[in-house]
Amino acid sequence: MQSWWMQIVDGAAQLERRDVAVPEPGPGQLQVRLHAAGLNRGEFLVGHGLHAPGAWKAIGGEGAGEVLAVGAGVDGFRPGDRVMARCAGAFAEVALFDVAETMPVPAALSWEDAAGVPLTWLVAFDMVVRQGGLREGEWLLVNGVSSGVGVAALQLGKLQGARVIGTSGSAAKLQALAALGLDVPLHTRAADFAPAVRAATGGHGADLVVNAVGGSVFAENLRAMAFEGRHATVGLVDGVLHAEVDLELLHRQRLTLFGVSNKLRSKAQKAAGVPRFVAEVLPHFAAGRLRAQVDRVVAFDALPAAKAQMEAGAHVGKIVLRAPAAEAALPHAVAGRGDPA
Repeated sequence: MQSWWMQIVDGAAQLERRDVAVPEPGPGQLQVRLHAAGLNRGEFLVGHGLHAPGAWKAIGGEGAGEVLAVGAGVDGFRPGDRVMARCAGAFAEVALFDVAETMPVPAALSWEDAAGVPLTWLVAFDMVVRQGGLREGEWLLVNGVSSGVGVAALQLGKLQGARVIGTSGSAAKLQALAALGLDVPLHTRAADFAPAVRAATGGHGADLVVNAVGGSVFAENLRAMAFEGRHATVGLVDGVLHAEVDLELLHRQRLTLFGVSNKLRSKAQKAAGVPRFVAEVLPHFAAGRLRAQVDRVVAFDALPAAKAQMEAGAHVGKIVLRAPAAEAALPHAVAGRGDPA
């Protein structure tokens, strides 16, 4: 089968398409023929400890497809089911899903829409609801609101009854997100937004901050936060891994700082939030109240170009890779949403 792999050499990511054996499901696993997989910027970042230099690794962290076979001890899923999950090696024809991380695909979602949900939305749910504890009437500030996780955080914030402020370096992207309920768009990439956040909130500040940018805006986020505010670090796309911490402000305002990386979590820890997500969030996808917000769908062979497009920040929401099986089923050449020529 076809599969994409990545290697870090001299600080740069190299991609290679390989022919590899089809993986067989073990206990508690599903063998899934993928139809689509979501791209995530963090997967390609170099120097943050996610990839060992020189080691090749099958890549792709979330996908959607059809169950081909089930491993021993699997209940609740059977061949033919439409499923989506966080997984390893999703940029391939076939991948293995751990049953504890697997979710049914709501009928209202296409394969491409479903492919961008599992990792991105579970991370956003962790930040906004499980750890962030966002409540009705509070203010949510999202740095880099047009990113995949930013769009998910925006929609979950509105679902919780919060008011949402979003920063972006693109006025057009901010305008596009008005339809999803963005209350206060702030057109900036600089660390200069705290006064505007204070003004928009009547001096109150942001109760929860989702930082999808990194260290360059960290100190400004603290200045923009409300008393007993919470700050979630999810993105390091600016490459700034260290930031000033005003300890007097942290102490006086009783601020809470937390991260959402899954790198060191056990399988059980990563799967712990899935049942609640299925119960509390998936029904809103099924009813059309939440949108996957897929910016473009690209052909399987076009992963390098899609990676470049994502790193250029030219998208709003998710970029999705169409799997080879899905391409073969098309009646004509691939020409999905925003596919490169």
